[in-house]
Amino acid sequence: MLRSRPALALALALLVGGCGYSFVRYGGGLGDVRRIAIRGLGNDTFEPGVESLVSDALTREFRQRGALRLVDDPAAADLVIGGAVRRVDVRRRSFSSILFALEYEVRMELGLTVSQRDGTPVPIDTNALAESERYLASADVEVTRTNRQEALRRLAGVLAGRVHDALYERIAP
Repeated sequence: MLRSRPALALALALLVGGCGYSFVRYGGGLGDVRRIAIRGLGNDTFEPGVESLVSDALTREFRQRGALRLVDDPAAADLVIGGAVRRVDVRRRSFSSILFALEYEVRMELGLTVSQRDGTPVPIDTNALAESERYLASADVEVTRTNRQEALRRLAGVLAGRVHDALYERIAP
């Protein structure tokens, strides 16, 4: 029994070491980034106020997570986020038997730029900048409008989280 323990420990060590798990260091780290500023975003769409939804979601995300301190002055920030909401597309996704839309899908695409204090651009994965969300249609136009606004608000929150995570991955040592 005593002889099998070292063999068992060796087998366990080989099994764990050979499973593919390892510590990951993100390449292209940004170093000592501590403060971030968010410039007012533009709106390249016909959706009124969508830039405010995204700006608010970004601000809320960075404040809640606390990894970077949000500052108002871009000159005092280590990173500055700017850009615009590039697209908001709405499509009908499901229909009733008499071809009334039952469900819509809204897709939002952001065109964000992130730069360091010295103006060096920081790339963000483009997959983090687009997403879609479905919402229900209604015979009541106001209900459909409210559902659409809620879908846009959820999209803004999801995209803000992705932007935060994409930047944090670049910062993490």
